[in-house]
Amino acid sequence: MNNFIHPNAQLGNHVIVEHFTTIYDDVIIGNNTWIGPNVTIFPGSRIGSDCKVFPGAVIGAIPQDLKFIGEYSTVEIGDRVLIRECATINRGTSVSGTTRVGNDTMLMAYVHVAHDCIIGQHCILANSTNLAGHVTIEDYAYFGGMSGAHQFTKIGKHSFISGGSMIGKDVPPFCLVMRNPAQYAGINSVGLKRNNFTLEEIHMIQDIYRLIFGNNGLNTSQALKKIEEEISTSPLRDYILDFVKSSERGIIKGID
Repeated sequence: MNNFIHPNAQLGNHVIVEHFTTIYDDVIIGNNTWIGPNVTIFPGSRIGSDCKVFPGAVIGAIPQDLKFIGEYSTVEIGDRVLIRECATINRGTSVSGTTRVGNDTMLMAYVHVAHDCIIGQHCILANSTNLAGHVTIEDYAYFGGMSGAHQFTKIGKHSFISGGSMIGKDVPPFCLVMRNPAQYAGINSVGLKRNNFTLEEIHMIQDIYRLIFGNNGLNTSQALKKIEEEISTSPLRDYILDFVKSSERGIIKGID
């Protein structure tokens, strides 16, 4: 076959590598993974089992970061991950040492995942989504096409980013956001129902975000205090509170 696989690359059982693909040294690929034609996989790449990597994808290239001076780092991709045409995933820097993509996640065509990003499990990033460095995306978050996230932003679980949105602040969990800059537009009720959240849980999440984003004259600190006073403690409530309290960039605003 017209491809190059370095003799020190470690390929699992039943790995298929199509024509014109290059796999460098210090690469590990799990069982039953398919690597399509014209793919490039650089040193430091770790790809799990049952993945599919489509033509033109580039995995493990060095960071697009002028502070990078050649330090050792990796890309770690979980199991059952789909990486579509021409997606790019850069390896980490000395800050964290790795870029990570969780199990059962799909990166559609032309997605870019920059250095030190952490993407959770069961996420979907639609065509031409771009992530700057150090972005964290929690489980079950979905990005519409041609959306983007500023460096160091954090996107909570089960959130939905509408196509074309630009994330400049943290997105709390369960939120639906849109526009540029991205703004809160409700909760991701469709996604929550599909993932078996109860109506009681969905209504509680709505009540929490009415206090945080509602036109009620409360700032974020006042809203959080009111939530603690008026809404009974639960894992979901406490997770939202912890996310907002720990936000270093601050959270997005509600739609004007």
